[in-house]
Amino acid sequence: MTEKKKPPLTKEQIEELREDLKLADTLTRIDNTLLILSGKGGVGKSTVAVNLAAALAASDKEVGLLDIDIHGPSVPTMLRLEGAEVEHGIGRGFEPIKIAKNFKVMSMEFVIRDNKDQAVIWRGPMKHRMIHEFISEVDWGNLDFLIVDAPPGTGDEPLSICQMAPPKSQAIIVTTPQKVAIRDVKKSINFCKSLGMPIFGIIENMSGFVCPTCGSAHQLFKAGGGEQLARETGFRFLGSIPIDPRVVISSDEGKPFVTEYPASPTSKAFEQIISPILALSSPRLKKH
Repeated sequence: MTEKKKPPLTKEQIEELREDLKLADTLTRIDNTLLILSGKGGVGKSTVAVNLAAALAASDKEVGLLDIDIHGPSVPTMLRLEGAEVEHGIGRGFEPIKIAKNFKVMSMEFVIRDNKDQAVIWRGPMKHRMIHEFISEVDWGNLDFLIVDAPPGTGDEPLSICQMAPPKSQAIIVTTPQKVAIRDVKKSINFCKSLGMPIFGIIENMSGFVCPTCGSAHQLFKAGGGEQLARETGFRFLGSIPIDPRVVISSDEGKPFVTEYPASPTSKAFEQIISPILALSSPRLKKH
């Protein structure tokens, strides 16, 4: 019997193959991808993502920060990039915004050309395609770390990034100490388990209040919930980040807190958290 010839690829299949090859090429240039996830909104996940990225960049690492919150991106405001728009590079798609020689940023807000306050009303497939383009069509270059700030919950955006992330990707779960947050955050942990996404560790944000004037510590929302969750689930506890009122001010002014107030207890907490993260970086990463 003669073997049947396979039908030729359609234009759509060829385009899909091209896109997959672009994605694969981009992912080979990224040494580590860290997905900042939480099952609960309002835990300060974007603040954590921005300051982790800034702290890693300050440690001389090549860092990309990708904001995949399609409906409510916060990263542009936190880095004083409101109104910024990305340009198409030659042969490589979008050029991310550079805020330092080793710190690049991409967000949905950068591709909106008209009214930046216009609501983005998209279903899952459109969001999946946009997130695909945020990686494959953005000239990230060679990165030690790509930090991905995902919206809360276990919906389209976290699902898409988990499905297309490279093998060296890991999740960092952010929670606050209260029981109401911990319950929802457990769903993010189970979400990662279901998708086979490794969890690098758990961060407890808003863990007590440290007075910036006198240095005294106060437990506003109690503390220890994140650490207890880490013990219960068997994941690494990366550390507790105390509240500092200046975090709000620095975020509104578009300046990472860790670079504005490096000696504060909150910045020292970030220092402790990035220590095991820095150990992930390979010194053999090739630069082109």
